[in-house]
Amino acid sequence: MPTATRPRTRPRHDPDPGVRRPGERARIRRLVERDVAALRPGEQRGWWLRDALAADPGAVCPPPLGDTTVDVVIVGGGFTGLWTAWWLTEHDPGARVAILEADIVGGGASGRNGGFLTGWWDYLPALVANFGDAGGLAAAQALDGVAAWVADWAARHGVDAQLRAGGTLVASTAPAQDGAWDGILELAARLGVGDRYQVLAAGEVRSRCDSPVLRGGLLLPGDAQVQPARLARGLRRVLLGRGVAIHEGTRVTRLARDGAGVRAETATGPAIRARSAVLAVNAWAAGWPGAGFGRRMITWSSYMVVTEPIPDRLAALGWTGGEAITDCRFTNHYFRTTVDGRIAFGGGGGRAGYAGRLGDWVTRDRGSVALAARGFRRIFPMLDDVRLADAWGGPIDIAPNHLPSFGTLEDGRVHWGHGYSGTGVGPSWLGGRILAALAQDRLDDPVARLPVVGHRARPFPPEPFRFAGARVIREAIVAKEQRDDEGGYVPPPLRWLVRLPRAMGYDLGPE
Repeated sequence: MPTATRPRTRPRHDPDPGVRRPGERARIRRLVERDVAALRPGEQRGWWLRDALAADPGAVCPPPLGDTTVDVVIVGGGFTGLWTAWWLTEHDPGARVAILEADIVGGGASGRNGGFLTGWWDYLPALVANFGDAGGLAAAQALDGVAAWVADWAARHGVDAQLRAGGTLVASTAPAQDGAWDGILELAARLGVGDRYQVLAAGEVRSRCDSPVLRGGLLLPGDAQVQPARLARGLRRVLLGRGVAIHEGTRVTRLARDGAGVRAETATGPAIRARSAVLAVNAWAAGWPGAGFGRRMITWSSYMVVTEPIPDRLAALGWTGGEAITDCRFTNHYFRTTVDGRIAFGGGGGRAGYAGRLGDWVTRDRGSVALAARGFRRIFPMLDDVRLADAWGGPIDIAPNHLPSFGTLEDGRVHWGHGYSGTGVGPSWLGGRILAALAQDRLDDPVARLPVVGHRARPFPPEPFRFAGARVIREAIVAKEQRDDEGGYVPPPLRWLVRLPRAMGYDLGPE
């Protein structure tokens, strides 16, 4: 879950005595080797989704038995597709809507992410850099209050999404990250929205989570955390109650023009005809034929680990307020608690894929599990005896400017949205509103005029240069940020290499 609040580039600094401790590297290596040896990523569904299915497997949603005609067909049963269906039926209760999902609802990123339900206030600099003061502020305001809205929605519909409104805490975990939020505060003050943020001193941060690694931080109090798979499966149930047809195990092979509308052809045989279609397939868009999405997307793996239940240890840490926490690295660590007293911990330092191809490399990547486990062991040294009970991961879609985009293909009947870059739980709610407005030709709706609609970020270089460059830069960023973690020296060539993507105009890598 990369965050837009990232460390500023700093000169070489003296190591902090609290960062580099004798034997620390050996301790972490030993623990991570033990952790990884006991984990089997990709051999079963992620922990969130297993928990959600155990609580409520839901009604069976088989593939269609024959050709069907609807008003809007949605390809993809993740948050973007689900919220699109919600907003379509909210605006027109009589709308005939079908969702076609290759796996099951929540089987992709919507059921395995960190569950950080955030707005776009942490992305304010990126929004303003891409769309100017007015456009950037309008986009951020369109997501303002999303956590409170989802909490109210879940309560009204009896969805137990395990939502906790503890805010997002962006914390420094090394001297190189200190003050990473200065720029965002200056910008927010200039735009008159400084009240969306709260600066915390190191002592205040540690009163919320007493890790010796945590330093100062920035709290976004309007955010929340959810159990993402339970939210997705809850949306599924509510949509079925509204008459939305959901077909799981239904892979769409092609979207073709069909007279004045569109036809979704499926691997199981039947076709779904509709006036318009919504393509909401997240990272899978990179390999969608004929659309050219892959030029503006890198598929990247992201992994999480989760501990055994340790509610008493969390109480000892003072971590009982529901804060979701992230550090200020580009390959950031993000971590939060669960209702049964676990720590769910993610690392954004996964691997890049080639030309949008997804396979076992993205779900069985033990190297990325090791990076997540390493972050956990560094930030929580007092929990060396705590077992990591599970690990899971999968692809996310990284956009060149780290922002999602929405639009319509040239035929005018197929609308699309993707590029959340690992932070889509909250923004997909807005994405669903946007796509519903486009699909129903409500172009006068204010959300259809937001600057993320129709915006195309600068394309990445073609393959194989995109893949090779992403792999090299990834290794450089991981090496640089691990040196920062340890208070070590970062040589100038490494500093230059990690800045290269930004010099080329991409919002990737440390600033």
